[in-house]
Amino acid sequence: MTIGAQIAGCITELAVSDNQHVQAGDVLLRIDDSDYQANLKQADAGVAAAEAEIVNVTAQIEAQNAKVNAAQRQVAQAKAALDFAKAEDQRNRELLAKGTATQQQAQQAASTLRQDQAALDSAEANVASAKSQVSVLQAQTRSAEAQLEQAKASQEQARTTLSRTTITAPAAGRATSISAADGTYAQPGQVLMMFVPDEVWVRANFKETQLDLMRQGQPVDIDIDAYPNKSFHGRVDSIQAGSGTAFSLLPAENATGNYVKVVQRVPVKIVFDKPPDVLLGPGLSVVPTVKVQ
Repeated sequence: MTIGAQIAGCITELAVSDNQHVQAGDVLLRIDDSDYQANLKQADAGVAAAEAEIVNVTAQIEAQNAKVNAAQRQVAQAKAALDFAKAEDQRNRELLAKGTATQQQAQQAASTLRQDQAALDSAEANVASAKSQVSVLQAQTRSAEAQLEQAKASQEQARTTLSRTTITAPAAGRATSISAADGTYAQPGQVLMMFVPDEVWVRANFKETQLDLMRQGQPVDIDIDAYPNKSFHGRVDSIQAGSGTAFSLLPAENATGNYVKVVQRVPVKIVFDKPPDVLLGPGLSVVPTVKVQ
């Protein structure tokens, strides 16, 4: 498998040498993280600012709700005063008609009634205004919450990007064909080394005419040219659902209509019964013998 860079940057540390064995999670190389550290700090500050804005707007809503409650109490008081003023105005009108109240008293009662009506109108307007401000602040809260989510997404992206400055081994195995070097500049997608995991298998291309009796799980004797004096054993893990040429980058096409029958090869994956105690890697010559009966 290939080990490549996902971000751009200068390689500050190549932690392995060619063909060195490593464990899963061991550091293979590091890319300069100074810019990515700064980006993460900036994202952290964005999250903190968005959280502070939510706290601030929430406090304003609480204060505004208190104003609404106070204004509603004023409305209740104004209504009570208006009810009393209406009763006084009606009483003075009746007394004036009977001649037991003066014109001045009747006019004073009518004036008080108008003042109390105006006070009620003003108190109700204050309630409406306070409630309107609460709605504005609630909209600001929703906006601040959206900004917080956006800031958190930026923070997570910055954290993920920072983590990519350290490239680790995906499994136990060997780093080989290393092209990276300290001080060189890595680009996203650039292959920096190859990696051969300890868990190896055999990819055998059998003729399609040999698959009739072949089944998953059947035992396999494995001869490896590099180790002629050793015997290895494994089993059939899986049989590809198609020939090797069918999944090649440039599959064969019969555009002319002329057909020449060619026996196809089908890849069969063979796994070892136990990890081999010798050095194995891609490209070695292997002769497998499947015991179909």
